[in-house]
Amino acid sequence: MESNVSASRRTGWALTMARRRTREQHIAVFGESGSGKTVLISSFFGSYLEAARARRGVLDVRAVRANQATLLRQNYLGMKDSADVPEPNRFSSTTYDFAVQLRRPEAASAHRADPLLHLVWHDYPGEWFEQDASSEEEAKRRVSNFRALLNSDVAILLIDGQRLVDHAGEEERYLRSVLGSMRDVLESVKDELLDGSAGLEQFPRIWMIALSKADLLPHLDVDSFADLVVRKAGYELSVLRQSIATLVVADDALSVGEDFVLLSSARFEPGRIVFEDQVGVDLLLPIASLLPIERGNRWAQLRLLPNEVARRLLRNAAHVARFAAWGARIAGRLPGKLALLATLIDLEAVERLAQLGHDELVEAHNRAVARNEGARAAATQFLLQIKKAEEEKVLARSTR
Repeated sequence: MESNVSASRRTGWALTMARRRTREQHIAVFGESGSGKTVLISSFFGSYLEAARARRGVLDVRAVRANQATLLRQNYLGMKDSADVPEPNRFSSTTYDFAVQLRRPEAASAHRADPLLHLVWHDYPGEWFEQDASSEEEAKRRVSNFRALLNSDVAILLIDGQRLVDHAGEEERYLRSVLGSMRDVLESVKDELLDGSAGLEQFPRIWMIALSKADLLPHLDVDSFADLVVRKAGYELSVLRQSIATLVVADDALSVGEDFVLLSSARFEPGRIVFEDQVGVDLLLPIASLLPIERGNRWAQLRLLPNEVARRLLRNAAHVARFAAWGARIAGRLPGKLALLATLIDLEAVERLAQLGHDELVEAHNRAVARNEGARAAATQFLLQIKKAEEEKVLARSTR
């Protein structure tokens, strides 16, 4: 009989390999203190808790770390039941790991299915954008934490709606400050991140500008918000892009300030916090999952990426593209170049789904749900959410 030690080692290896086969999509969320980062992630988690209880949607999202699940749930319930705003995460960065799974039918086995993907959310403290490191040890800690950024697919820079209200008529004072601070932070860690290299292959290439607390500015749709940022702080946005470009190889394959989204985690009223009218929170998972596929495929076709970088990016994207799951069903059984061809078919499948009209996409989604085709149901749901957000002027994607 196999020893307990051997069995444990084999089980540990199996779990490790299973995790490696699960695609991780990383997002990094930046913003000054008070911009709503803690409320945003607590509301994101809470909205999926509510959806699970009501049996809405096809996906469940759970925090992998039990202590983080408890904290986020506590934050959400405190806001919902007692109008208690959670304490911000001060001076230290936090990484949250969310497992995204297909919701199993009630009659299904209680066995937990493997996640479709992991959403890894890097939350950076706002104080880093407002003050210099107080010691050499803190400076080293900032660099160490920023290295986690290297794995991110999408970076989201929050623009605080309350600060825009406070600076009505002179919004440029705030916008120039927040964009300049982001550039200063990146410049302060640039040499350590590059570590002698000419540029990084793995680095966020999509930097989205998000209006947090968008409910405070109901007259702004996503287009007018984008116009405001460009009109009032276009130079600072260009300088930020130039700074980021010095960190990456193939800087033509880079979107900084070309994608915009409106976010409202909740509506704050006297004595209560209302979550029924959230804006954009449900887009964070589709943005992190599908935007890198769409943009990376486009850049590869335009030959804006070196061959090796393009192959790596498309290979990574293909894991998520298996949401479409036409070619992916055979990809794992094919050797070498044939396996790569199968994963590319997945990318084409995502593109074909994206070209469907609304009614066709709804039909494809309903058919996938009825057949319990979880991966395709997730892909069509994400595409429906993105298309709806664009139609409602909540999301604007780059066409470049």
